Amino acid sequence: MKQNYKHLTQEERYSIERMRKAGYQQNTIAELLDRDEGTISREIRRNSGGRGYRSKQAGAMAAERRLKSRKAKKFTSEVQQSVEYYVREDYSPEQVTGFMRRQGEATVSHERIYQHIYADYKAGGDLHKHLRQRRKRRKRRLGRPDNRGVIVGRVSIDERPASVDSKYYYGDWEGDLIVGGQHEGAVLTLAERKTQLCLMYPLDGKRSDEVQAAMIEVLQPFIGKIRSITLDNGKEFAGHEGVSEALGTQVYFAHPYSYWERGLNENTNGLIRVNLKKGTSLLGLTIEECNQIADKLNDRPRKTLGYVAPIELYQKLIAS
Repeated sequence: MKQNYKHLTQEERYSIERMRKAGYQQNTIAELLDRDEGTISREIRRNSGGRGYRSKQAGAMAAERRLKSRKAKKFTSEVQQSVEYYVREDYSPEQVTGFMRRQGEATVSHERIYQHIYADYKAGGDLHKHLRQRRKRRKRRLGRPDNRGVIVGRVSIDERPASVDSKYYYGDWEGDLIVGGQHEGAVLTLAERKTQLCLMYPLDGKRSDEVQAAMIEVLQPFIGKIRSITLDNGKEFAGHEGVSEALGTQVYFAHPYSYWERGLNENTNGLIRVNLKKGTSLLGLTIEECNQIADKLNDRPRKTLGYVAPIELYQKLIAS
C-alpha cells in the first residue's frame, strides 16, 4: 500500500537523487520508496534546477513554494531563539518542529526553519553548517559485477525473516564501517532498527578479525536480545560466522550496492559524519569519543519515532 501522506521528506529526496544518479527509472524509485509514480514524477519536474535534481535544492524549492502558497506562522524572536538553539544542537528542521510541538512550545513549520537558515546563510550566519552533510555521490555501478570477493558462508538478506522489515520486534541490527581518510583508522557502526539506537567502536583498520572482535564486544551486553544482524558486503565482515556463534544470532548480507536495504545504518553514518568529517584520519579515535558522538545521537528526538529519542524508547522497551 502506498503512503497516504503528500509531502516528501528530505531523506526521501536524498534517496531520489542517489537512485537517479545510479540510473534507476521513476517507476522503480516509486516502488522502492513506496510512493505513487506521479509523486516522484511531479517532484523531479517541479524541483529540478539547472544541474538536474539535487535533494538539497529540491527541498529548498519545495519549502519556498509552500511558504508562498499560505500565510507563514508568526516567527517571533522567542520562537527564533529556541529554533536556533536546537539547530545548533544539530537537530534537523523537522526534528526541531516535531520536538517543540511535543514539548508544547510555540514553533513554526520545518519549511519555515529552512527558509530562516537560508536567510541566515545569505546574511553571513553559520546556521547552515548544522544541516546534514550528505555522503559524496557514488559512481554508477548498475550492471557491473561485484568484484570485492566472495564471503564464505554468506547468507543473503533474501533469507532474512519478513518480520525484520516490520520493525515490530526489538533486536534487529544493521552494521557497517566508516573508514578514515587515506584508509587511516575506521569506526564500526551499528543501528537497531526499532529504536534507532546507535553504537560505535573505533578500529585501527579493516581487518576482518579486528572487526569481528569489535562487533562481539560492543554487542555483548545485548546477548539474548539480538534477533538478527544485517551487514554490507565488504570483506571486512568475513568473520561473520564467529559473530553469529558468539552472539547467538544470524548474520545476513544486503545485496551489493543496495544501500537502502540498510537504510537506517546508512542514515546513521551520515549523522555520525557531521562529527567525523570525510577525509580525516580516524587513527587515535578513542572509545570515549565514539560514545560521546553516539550518546548525542541517541539523545536526539527522531521524527520516525514520534519525536521520541532512541535512548528513551530503548529504556521503555527494557523496562517493559
